[in-house]
Amino acid sequence: MPFEPFEPRDQLAERLKKLDEIRALGFDPYPHRFDANFTFADVLDRYKERTGPELEAERVPVCIAGRILSLRGHGKAGFAHLGGEGRRLQIYVKLDAVGERGFALYRLLDLGDIIGVSGHLFRTKTGELTVWVEHLQLLAKALLPLPEKWHGLADVDLRYRRRYLDLIANENTRRIFLARAQIIRLLRAFFDERGYVEVETPMMHPILGGATARPFITHHNTLDLDLYLRIAPELYLKRLVVGGLDRIYEINRNFRNEGIDAIHQPEFTMLEFYQAYSDYAELMDLTENLFRSLVERVCGAARIRYGELDLDFGQPFARFTMREAIVKFWPQAAGESPTLADLAAPRGPRAATGRYNDWARAQGQPLAEADAEFSDGEMTGALFEAVAEPHLVQPTFIYDFPTDISPLSKRRPDDPSFTERFELFIAGMELANGFSELNDPEDQEQRFRAQVERGGDEMPREVDRDYIRALCHGLPPTAGEGIGVDRLVMLLTDSHAIREVILFPLLRPEAAEKRESPGEEP
Repeated sequence: MPFEPFEPRDQLAERLKKLDEIRALGFDPYPHRFDANFTFADVLDRYKERTGPELEAERVPVCIAGRILSLRGHGKAGFAHLGGEGRRLQIYVKLDAVGERGFALYRLLDLGDIIGVSGHLFRTKTGELTVWVEHLQLLAKALLPLPEKWHGLADVDLRYRRRYLDLIANENTRRIFLARAQIIRLLRAFFDERGYVEVETPMMHPILGGATARPFITHHNTLDLDLYLRIAPELYLKRLVVGGLDRIYEINRNFRNEGIDAIHQPEFTMLEFYQAYSDYAELMDLTENLFRSLVERVCGAARIRYGELDLDFGQPFARFTMREAIVKFWPQAAGESPTLADLAAPRGPRAATGRYNDWARAQGQPLAEADAEFSDGEMTGALFEAVAEPHLVQPTFIYDFPTDISPLSKRRPDDPSFTERFELFIAGMELANGFSELNDPEDQEQRFRAQVERGGDEMPREVDRDYIRALCHGLPPTAGEGIGVDRLVMLLTDSHAIREVILFPLLRPEAAEKRESPGEEP
């Protein structure tokens, strides 16, 4: 039998037999085109109010194509539902109307087949809008059946592996990806209207940079050159600002050779944008504007539900420095909260971490033991993630990050140990990361060298000398930001796993022993 790996074998064999019979009738089961004059939305929306007598008088000609979702016969006539664009429309096929050859074709059809029909609209005795078929054409014979319960495909692993079935079976999946397309259109429109230019930068980099992450490595044979798949486009985008493109954005695919969980995938989509003669405070205002407008346009209101959470984008977003957030969300059970002065004191973040760990160990959730080489800034970042981040439910900006964990950000003029950087958190997720860009080439080179000297899989292996050269030509005061598009789609579609909003997420190979047994739906 051809297609030997496919299951279920008995249904495959039966459909292959029907395929031979269809060809014997003189039909091409895979024709080249079909000229439809209506979409499903056209028919269902335009004629939903027409009565049976009105349709009979007008005799609206319809030519439409779709996938068969239901079939039921009544001797010399039968009904079926066609599906397309997330809608479904009933058709009525009668021997006298389509002729013996056409009706013989109808009797060889199966669920999942794609057909085209032409005829006119009428209403059945139950009032359902229906196409009275006068001509029937097979457009693609489905050799494998839809899942038995196609209307509610529930196997999560199967849904991700065979997204084509998921899109057929689950209307919510279709809704998510239509919303994703709308969100990306709205992102582009937002920045286009403000004078930004969309650009494209390389996806293969000769030098690792722009973020801290473990990369994927590939090799160019002709140049005999190892390359890194892009972990961030930042350094290339800022080169363009040096070149005089003052407002730019890119919707880009990034690749990070790291773990997979509810909010992380190795391949993901980011929006990055840069605005010359601006700073991080201005970008926080712009970002608040952007998120509020997206929520209102996509969801229809400024308040939305995300799981059990009620999120309000109509109110001004909360804003805390990283130290303020640690103080505010310090767990009472962990003892007296450190003060801002405590956290600002030398070794203060390490002392606060020790106090937090004394309590957290009893809960079975201590921070990783503080490495002797960790700086105060690194300890502040770790303490923030443990103490404050889970509590950032409503839209909240956290700003003023330690310089030690912000190698591309401009230092605060009043406290060089902190930078002009912010992150936006919603529902406990980080959705945006922005800062006043470091444009001092000497300071930038020193920070790059410190990263290289530290070493490790996630750190650059060498200093990007060309980027330093670009800074030496002059980068104007600039603010830049990255927004996680996948997490944004999760938020606006009430999805709680990143794989729900990526059409083809990376998965482990399907084990041979997990393949379906004969008779099981694919």
